[in-house]
Amino acid sequence: MFQRLYQWTLRLAESPHAPWTLGVIAFAESSFFPIPPDTILVPMSLAKPKQAWAYALICTIGSVAGALLGYAIGALLFETVGKWLINLYGYGARVEEVKTLYAHWGWAVILLKGLTPIPFKIVTITSGLLSYSLPIFVVLCLITRGARFFLLALLLKHFGEPINALLDKYFGWFLAGLLAIIIVGFWIATRVI
Repeated sequence: MFQRLYQWTLRLAESPHAPWTLGVIAFAESSFFPIPPDTILVPMSLAKPKQAWAYALICTIGSVAGALLGYAIGALLFETVGKWLINLYGYGARVEEVKTLYAHWGWAVILLKGLTPIPFKIVTITSGLLSYSLPIFVVLCLITRGARFFLLALLLKHFGEPINALLDKYFGWFLAGLLAIIIVGFWIATRVI
């Protein structure tokens, strides 16, 4: 089953629609969707290593555009959509804590959480809710998301062959590990930070 899923993912990664799919996933992940774009960025970069930088750029642009939607949800729709999303991700009771943290360390929160598996949409919605400086927010999102995706592209470009061989053999374990990272990210988001 996992082998068929892996082959399907590689075929998707090689399709002409893959860059658009990647951009849409990156956009959605920054504002409301729980699955990170890495799930398609990895196979796409492995299928076409020469395109890894372009794919990282697509992820970065899509993620920052999605961050702006998350910011708008926090600024304009917090009482309806924003509050529901924040509660869905376990931050509802911690909004006051986050407000205090943002007052002193907003820039660090944005930079650090943008690199981690902690759901980035929490950062984007909270930034809008707290009216964090929009120009600074955009610059910080470009830095943190760009660093994350370009670092991943660099690793895949240089170590793509061995990674591809491992994924070909252990794709089920890769999916399990990715799921574990997502779950840990949500747990950290609700319990620790």
